[in-house]
Amino acid sequence: MTEPSPETTQQPLPEDLPNTEAAAPVEEAPPLDPITALTQEVDRWKDLAYRSQAELDNFRKRSAREAQETRAYANAELLRALFPILDNFDMGLEAARAESEKSMIFMGMSMVGRQLQDFLRESGVQEIEALGKAFDPNLHEAVSQEASADIAEGTILRVTRRGYKLKDRLLRAASVIVSSRPVPTPEA
Repeated sequence: MTEPSPETTQQPLPEDLPNTEAAAPVEEAPPLDPITALTQEVDRWKDLAYRSQAELDNFRKRSAREAQETRAYANAELLRALFPILDNFDMGLEAARAESEKSMIFMGMSMVGRQLQDFLRESGVQEIEALGKAFDPNLHEAVSQEASADIAEGTILRVTRRGYKLKDRLLRAASVIVSSRPVPTPEA
């Protein structure tokens, strides 16, 4: 006969045994009559059905809202990729204007520029107004400061790169130069 292995003959450790001292005797509730029990069960299922219906309605509303938001902002990445092209186009337009405002190149580029601006407007894109406005770090990116005695501190003096919003979301902050206090001159 083979002897049992030590693994099978081990006694359970004290922490593995149920704690009989701490367990209080469970008092059983008095039995309910069947009609009361069924009424409670029906109420429980009704409550669950109402909660499930409310959760489903909330899910539908949330899904519709997310789908609408996705449609509204779906072109954001495409528009962001278009902005550097618009910047270069504007530099070309300014160069053509400097050459002659009556040249065919300038007039043709002006027409294309208007079409691009119309396209952006129809897509819900708005240019961020910056020139002469108070600096707002949520809409503007300060690239430099210039001392100015005439203009209040924190006012935008120049726009170096236009900023854009799609409806209420910022697509690109406007890069601006902001006024600062004039540098005091050392007295002799």
